[in-house]
Amino acid sequence: MYDIASIYSARSVDDAIRALQADPAAVVIAGGTDVLVQMREGKRAGKALISIQGCHEMRGVTLDEEENLRIGSLTTFSHITADPLIQQYINVLGEAVDMVGGPQIRNAGTIGGNTCNGVTSADSASTLFAWDAIIELTGPQGVRKVPIHEFYIKAGKVDLRPAEIQTAILIPKESYDGYKGHYIKYAMRNAMDIATLGCSVNVKLSADRQMIEDARIAYGVAGPVPMRAPSAEKAVAGCKVSAESVERFAKEVLKDIRPRDSWRASKAFREHIARVLCQRALKEAIVRTGGVIHE
Repeated sequence: MYDIASIYSARSVDDAIRALQADPAAVVIAGGTDVLVQMREGKRAGKALISIQGCHEMRGVTLDEEENLRIGSLTTFSHITADPLIQQYINVLGEAVDMVGGPQIRNAGTIGGNTCNGVTSADSASTLFAWDAIIELTGPQGVRKVPIHEFYIKAGKVDLRPAEIQTAILIPKESYDGYKGHYIKYAMRNAMDIATLGCSVNVKLSADRQMIEDARIAYGVAGPVPMRAPSAEKAVAGCKVSAESVERFAKEVLKDIRPRDSWRASKAFREHIARVLCQRALKEAIVRTGGVIHE
């Protein structure tokens, strides 16, 4: 049973903001795949809900005049995976969210809900970090845009101000143009499991495919929030596409990640698979970009 004080169905983003201003303690609900579980567990028992399912302006993927990608926060995982723009420009995000839960969860769960939870294990989060995503937030004071690495404050907490709603996720053209990526999720089971570690890498090669112009790597569950590994990124920028560069990349990630012991895995094991996964992800990203790794 769910202990719900009341539920209000907002008809637009402005309507939802007004409802949040009227009841600051209310909880925003989108797909409900997390909020309803939390209510059933008693964590949000007795709360009033504000449903944003009727805010249709927050759905879908579009490309603006400057070719920046805009992903509405109410877009479900299934729609992201199938979207033509996602497939064309950042297919790795579609692959990543296709690993969330099962089909029922992916048909209901939203990209905005996944990021607003603030959990480091979210399958979308590390990939969005690797793409330098920008979070669009709309509230009483208007719209503000926050880089995703600033949006995550600590485990389970994000930079959402009173009466604010996350309305979109933006991927600037310069963040995806010429890049290809790969995401690897390590979990105890092949499906319906939370990541023990997630690793997302994207890379941009030189025109002749011989040099790594830029590489980005981000992890989930390698610290309290999703995180990049700048030491590894810097170590291979401008280097030849080679097995030596891949190995250097893997060595450097340990300078930046902060995994911990948990019942799912030890710190030492997470450090080990962090190196293995980043090698595999970088190799696949290079192949997808048209590169050949020389021994």
